[in-house]
Amino acid sequence: MAIKKLDSIFKPKRIALIGVSNNPDSVGGITLRNLVGGGFNGVVYPVNPKREAVFGIPCYPDVKSLPKTPDLAVIMTAAQWVPNLVRECGEAGIHGLIIMSAGFKESGEEGKKLEAQVKAEKAKFPDMRIIGPNCLGILVPGLNMNVSFAAGMPKKGHVAFISQSGALCTSVLDWAYESNIGFSNFVSIGNSMDVSFGDLIDYFGQDPNTKSIVLYVESIADARTFMSAARAFSREKPIIVYKSGRFPESAAAAASHTGAMASEDSIYDAVFRRAGLARVFDFGNIFDFTDLVGRKRIPKGNRLAIVTNAGGPGVMATDSLIAMGGKLVKLSDETMQRLNDYLPPFWSHGNPVDVLGDATPERFARATEIVLEDGKVDAVLVLLTPQAMTDPTATARAIAEMSVKTTKSIMAGWLGGTAMRDGIQIFNQAGIASYATPEQAIRAFMTLSEYSENQQMLYETPREVPVSFQYDRNELRKKYLSEVFPKAKILNEDDSKMLINDYGIDTTHPTPAATEDEAVQIAEQKGYPVVLKIYSPDITHKSDVGGVALNIKDAEMVRATFRNMVKTATQKRPDARIEGVTVQRMVDSKDGIELILGTKKDPVFGTVMLVGMGGTTAELFKDKRLEFPPLNEHLARLMLRSLKIYPLLKGWRGDSPKNIDKLIEVLIRMSYLAADYPEIEELDINPLIVTPTDVIALDARIVVDEEILKNPVKEYSHLVLRPYPESLICECKLKDETPVLLRPIRPEDEPMWLQLLGSCSKESIYHRFRYDFYFDSHEVASQFCFIDYDREIAIVAEHEKDDGTKEIIGVGRLIADPDVEIMEYAILITDAWQKKELGYTLTKYCLNVAKGRGIKKLVAETTRDNKPMISVFRKLNFKIRFNEDTTVSVSKNLEEEEQNV
Repeated sequence: MAIKKLDSIFKPKRIALIGVSNNPDSVGGITLRNLVGGGFNGVVYPVNPKREAVFGIPCYPDVKSLPKTPDLAVIMTAAQWVPNLVRECGEAGIHGLIIMSAGFKESGEEGKKLEAQVKAEKAKFPDMRIIGPNCLGILVPGLNMNVSFAAGMPKKGHVAFISQSGALCTSVLDWAYESNIGFSNFVSIGNSMDVSFGDLIDYFGQDPNTKSIVLYVESIADARTFMSAARAFSREKPIIVYKSGRFPESAAAAASHTGAMASEDSIYDAVFRRAGLARVFDFGNIFDFTDLVGRKRIPKGNRLAIVTNAGGPGVMATDSLIAMGGKLVKLSDETMQRLNDYLPPFWSHGNPVDVLGDATPERFARATEIVLEDGKVDAVLVLLTPQAMTDPTATARAIAEMSVKTTKSIMAGWLGGTAMRDGIQIFNQAGIASYATPEQAIRAFMTLSEYSENQQMLYETPREVPVSFQYDRNELRKKYLSEVFPKAKILNEDDSKMLINDYGIDTTHPTPAATEDEAVQIAEQKGYPVVLKIYSPDITHKSDVGGVALNIKDAEMVRATFRNMVKTATQKRPDARIEGVTVQRMVDSKDGIELILGTKKDPVFGTVMLVGMGGTTAELFKDKRLEFPPLNEHLARLMLRSLKIYPLLKGWRGDSPKNIDKLIEVLIRMSYLAADYPEIEELDINPLIVTPTDVIALDARIVVDEEILKNPVKEYSHLVLRPYPESLICECKLKDETPVLLRPIRPEDEPMWLQLLGSCSKESIYHRFRYDFYFDSHEVASQFCFIDYDREIAIVAEHEKDDGTKEIIGVGRLIADPDVEIMEYAILITDAWQKKELGYTLTKYCLNVAKGRGIKKLVAETTRDNKPMISVFRKLNFKIRFNEDTTVSVSKNLEEEEQNV
């Protein structure tokens, strides 16, 4: 397994240093000194054909001459020698390489060619994994292993740090020594030619010594691997990320509104949010946040209360909180009364809670406790400034003792110098994060609350939104690929709207008119008032050339508008082909909201969806939200709630609320369209009018990816997340002719999944989970129903009862290893449906699913007393092994089976 091969890099017993020299200040000299002098317990082989010894250690001419094959080789030669050295290492059977040498793709075209040669050599050895090139190396404090040219070794800890910048690594290490921060692993990945962020998240996600992962990201190349790994482990281990290059000058704005608004950084923001990661914007705050999130007291929201002994710091914290989008919670009447009864008369009578400068430790702690007991409060920030009557150490001790009574997050700001050190030490021991300034604390809190929201997204159960299509989508796709998309790079408004309308999104249908007379005739057929738009395949933004006219009420206005519009457009764009105008009915939007809805294909992350404030000012206000298809009800609703104009959709100051449910349906339909057409490079609906009753696309534009149209790509390869696998829906019958629907599980299935487990006996639950599994909680259930269909697939057996309601009567689950080569299988059948061959039917179907995914081996485990399932495995020709501890292990080699066929 490729991930396991990383053991040769991070747990080597023998290391070869290729290109090491006698210069103590060289990369090789420092690395050798770090290994030998740092306490590494393994064997180090210096390799240099020009040296008999290095620093008194015998040197070998090449890797073939080594007495034993090393697990890891570190290459630190000039770049031109690296391809040959990679080949020699592969031929010698070395599975792990770190290439510290620079001079590859980061140095220009010649470097890119050289890196391509290294890749070509590496491809000859499938078991080889490479970190680098152009990297600092790695440090594993638990093994006293410093395979880098960074000085010193940080202390052993539980944070895995992964960085694309070697220079930043040295700065972070210096800072870590000073701040006594510890690491489980410290990795500089450089150009990440082979081992990527996704690989390392997979590896450290399974490492018991790693409790959280910190990423310094400049760019991500393998998007699907990253997203799959991050979503798989972010539920169990916090992943904190800092993304540099937020405003790249080289990013070219696309021609459409969607393209211009979907900037590189906003796409990365959507990636981190969808993966459940915590994004930090201030690198100096990253380890403060890592420390905070490691304490496992995650607020459920962004509603903060502040307790302080001075007004100024409370105001500073409030300013920072509001500026960053947090909420200063309004304390409940009950809490206010309790504070009034306890505090002196001159307290602030609001939030922030000023307990006054003469506050005793007991007053501080009791006020904090009262505030924490308020149901509206998600977290409390306690701020203390040194005053004549203040005892910082005793107050810290009182807060720490009180903190054991609550599960809510407490943060402390002990503002001052040496007098605060003992109190801060008490907080550290009590698991309470402390900060030097109010702003620093607020930044950490807001990052924490955003992280909490991202995590909740992974656990939310969306509402069922019935979406049906008027046409067969496969037949529809054939029509557009053969008849419509080949017409032009940019489809005209009519063709663009036709596709959108076919996906169930209402549009106004424009009709082309080449002359004034035609325009009048069409307008009278549609009925006044009408809208005229310039008709040109070369003009993208019609309003920029005076190419849009609204509310035209009679024939005379149609003629005058036609003449003026064609004349103005010709003057402003003499290069454009003007073919007349289009005429469409005027939609009364005075009680509606204008939105923009669109998709754009990013070169790294594939198709991304955007919704935001629409109209001609869309790019100006940039009130937008990006997400990745596929969408469900909850994700679509979150997109809308994040917009600044959402209150207008809800109904603002007496205005009628807009049809948000219909709008959510439109977003979901758009996500289907985006998933079905990798040939669409960009799609704009602007404006999309949302009224109290309707959602209508007034203008639309589609840009075709002509390269993919000529050279079709693998299904869904343009999506960073695998859509719901509709192709796996299958109708079948049991031996008694009972019809059953086999289909992949959905997040919306949570209620039925809970009913399934609730109807199972303790014995059935034990046979499935091998322990007394507690399932009756939303957090647990969502983990089993909300899956990414990439590494994990669950097939449910759905039965329709006599009253028309549906139930899940069984579920088979396949979970792949990170390399997606081996899948573990588990099955649960409700007691009432056992002994009806449902177990056999479901297992056989899951076996075929695994084969279709290219899985090499299927494994499962049960107990000896589970005779029905052992019988099923025997029928399906699994290898069965009875273990000494009463368990039974079964396996099936799918590769061998395919070869036999």
